[in-house]
Amino acid sequence: MADVDVAVEMPKPKVTERGAWEVNGWPMAGLAFVLVVGAVALFVIGVSQDQGVLTAVSVLIFLAGLIVGAGLTPVSPGRARVLQILGRYAGTLRTDGLRWVNPISQRREISTRIRNHETAVAKVNDSDGNPIEIAAVVVWQVEDTAQAMFEVDDFVEFVAIQTETAVRHIANSYPYDVHSDEGGLSLRDSTDEITETLSAEIAARVQAAGVHVIESRITHLAYAPEIAQAMLRRQQAGAVVAARQRIVEGAVGMVELALARLSEHEVVDLDEERKATMVSNLMVVLCGDRDAQPVVNAGSLYQ
Repeated sequence: MADVDVAVEMPKPKVTERGAWEVNGWPMAGLAFVLVVGAVALFVIGVSQDQGVLTAVSVLIFLAGLIVGAGLTPVSPGRARVLQILGRYAGTLRTDGLRWVNPISQRREISTRIRNHETAVAKVNDSDGNPIEIAAVVVWQVEDTAQAMFEVDDFVEFVAIQTETAVRHIANSYPYDVHSDEGGLSLRDSTDEITETLSAEIAARVQAAGVHVIESRITHLAYAPEIAQAMLRRQQAGAVVAARQRIVEGAVGMVELALARLSEHEVVDLDEERKATMVSNLMVVLCGDRDAQPVVNAGSLYQ
């Protein structure tokens, strides 16, 4: 069976992640504190001395302190801040700690931690048309915060839908099991190859959202209940046939060895007809699924 085409054409991203302009937030926090405290002190002095100019200056300094404080942005480990200024993307903050950015920027938080998504058990048809049940889990994380925020409406829902689509496509492209001698990949026997193909398809589908797929695995795989018993009997029959083939191969070797040893040691001289009878009896004994019942011959070999 040929490899499944996992090429998925997605639009090229219009924006990609870049670092935002930032400075250490602690010095700016100290500056904001000094401005606010100084403004309050000047306001008190201006009111007590009835100096309107000093009062007005204190108000301006207080507003400046508020503006400086508005630029303070805490960033937690495993999270990032996507900045927008007047609707335009202004960069991403990934350095954890207290940072200071443009006070008028809009800062949207996004998680960059590793996540799991497990699909619900889906009922689909494999490439042979048999109804099967399949589910998978994908491990992923946001790699490009700009694409995750601006290229799709909801990147979490996008990953969920695209993962389910990829799982269904893989299930439709391979048989559940290979019953012929031609070989080929199957969902049940070719776990590593199917997993690799599934990961590649999911990665291609979610790349537009800035998501990196770390790993994916099939967590549930079974025939649908309506055909499960029939397929089980089919598997059991195949196992019985395979076992019988091994038994026959071994029995033929034992019969050949017995005839060769008898002839080599000249224990008994058998014509072709008696050899055929002996072979038939040995094959019945060796290949039968029940213990043989011996019959004692009280006469000659030919009676």
